[in-house]
Amino acid sequence: MSNNKLGVHALVFSGGTTPSEVDHIIAATKKAGFDLLELSLHDAGNLDVPAARAALDAAGLGIVCSRGLAFDADVSSDDPATVSRGADLLQYSLGVTHDLGGTHFTGALYSALGKYGHALTTAGRANVVATLKDLAVEAQGRGMTLGLEICNRYETNVINTAADALRLADDIGHDNVLIHLDTYHMNIEEVDLVRPVHLVGDRLGYVHIGENHRGYLGSGHLDFTSFFHALADISYDGPITFESFSSAVVSPTLSNDLAIWRNLWNDGPALAAHSHAYLTNMLEGTRV
Repeated sequence: MSNNKLGVHALVFSGGTTPSEVDHIIAATKKAGFDLLELSLHDAGNLDVPAARAALDAAGLGIVCSRGLAFDADVSSDDPATVSRGADLLQYSLGVTHDLGGTHFTGALYSALGKYGHALTTAGRANVVATLKDLAVEAQGRGMTLGLEICNRYETNVINTAADALRLADDIGHDNVLIHLDTYHMNIEEVDLVRPVHLVGDRLGYVHIGENHRGYLGSGHLDFTSFFHALADISYDGPITFESFSSAVVSPTLSNDLAIWRNLWNDGPALAAHSHAYLTNMLEGTRV
């Protein structure tokens, strides 16, 4: 049996994090059989953190938080005021993650989520490194890890491949900064789904499983069998989280940032049950 905790992204069930939405998300996550919930902090202003933590504890669910930044709060900017706003947002989000009981804060912590009109500048990259050094120190003091989620070229200009992410992590220079691979993004940017896993090795801290079109697992063209064999090759025992987006569940901010224009599914709970079974079967079949 695998030691990996299986997770599901909250946007499979609901677009926001108001108290009633969080109750629904937690109940649906538990019902589908998952071990942990990934909560995007794009709507953190509506989150009742103590109530959410109590509900997670009552359900016996783990929590991982993720986010990207915004263009007016972008730590990869050349503008110090913009970088400062991004740094404040990251520190705040790390605190929310900790207060929810989470030890892993991940995502595009290094840039806005959206298409850039220019390449990353040298000054902008230096700002990313300096900001994430500070965040890593703060996270370390709380016993937490940071994940650098590698996103495709249409969502960031900072890191698009595992090699990019490893260089960035090396420059940040803290061993609680881990690499976060996502099969949806890998399908766009990497040569295949195997070599990046081997390249990252024991620095892999978090995995997103998403189909090439972000719909039902197994309905697209991704070679998940090879990917899961690669995870077994490196003895990866960290979380594996299913991520899917459809215009059926709309977050006003994220849906536009991630270009969720199509309706790939209507029934989040049915999708979640299917993905839990799919991931369980993949793990069993590739760890024999």
